[in-house]
Amino acid sequence: MAKNVVVLDYGSGNLRSAQRAVERTGANVTVTSDFQTALDADGLLVPGVGAFEACMRGLKAVRGDVIIGRRLAGGRPVLGICVGMQILFERGVEHGVESAGCDEWPGTVEPLDAPIVPHMGWNTVDAPEGSRLFAGLDPDSRFYFVHSYGVRHWELQVTNDNIAAPLVTWATHGQPFVAAVENGPLWATQFHPEKSGDAGAALLTNWVNTL
Repeated sequence: MAKNVVVLDYGSGNLRSAQRAVERTGANVTVTSDFQTALDADGLLVPGVGAFEACMRGLKAVRGDVIIGRRLAGGRPVLGICVGMQILFERGVEHGVESAGCDEWPGTVEPLDAPIVPHMGWNTVDAPEGSRLFAGLDPDSRFYFVHSYGVRHWELQVTNDNIAAPLVTWATHGQPFVAAVENGPLWATQFHPEKSGDAGAALLTNWVNTL
C-alpha cells in the first residue's frame, strides 16, 4: 500500500520538484500547509530555501514547528531538506543576527568557512556504517548542494546506553560540515536529494520505505 507523504508548504522550498521526486518512489504526495493533514501523514517532508530567519518565520506562521514537534513526540517520521534541515537546530547566525530554530538538536547554523561560498554543485559525503538513509548507495555517490551556511560542529551527545546515538553524515567544503542526520524518526539532509539524480532518488526511496 502506497505511503502518504506531505510536503509542508510554508512559503519556502522547491515544493513541486520535491513532490515529483517523492512521487517517483511510489508514495502519494500532498503539498499543503494544513495542520491536521501534515500531522496525520505517514511521512512529513520539510523543504527550505533562503534565509534561516525567514524560513522560521514562515514555518511558525503555519504552526510547522508545532507539527514537527508533535510528530516526533509520537515517533512519526520527518525529513528536512537544505534549510529545512538547518531550522531543526537550536539556532542560526546570519550576518551577525542570531535566530531561534526548532531546537530539535543542539547546535548552530553558521557561515561555511571555505574559500568559495556558496558551496554550489556536486559533492560526495561520508556516511556512517549502519546508515539506512544511504543504504545500498555507492560510497562515491555525489549529491547536489547549494548553501552558504551549515552546521560545522555536532553537539548532541547521547550518554544513555539504551538510546541509539544519531548517525551523522559529513561532507567537506573548506572544512567538514554536517551533510545528513538520522536520529530516530527525524532525518535530514543539507543537500537536495530531489536534485541529485539517481543517488537522490535512491535516498528518497530509502526514506519512504521506512515509513
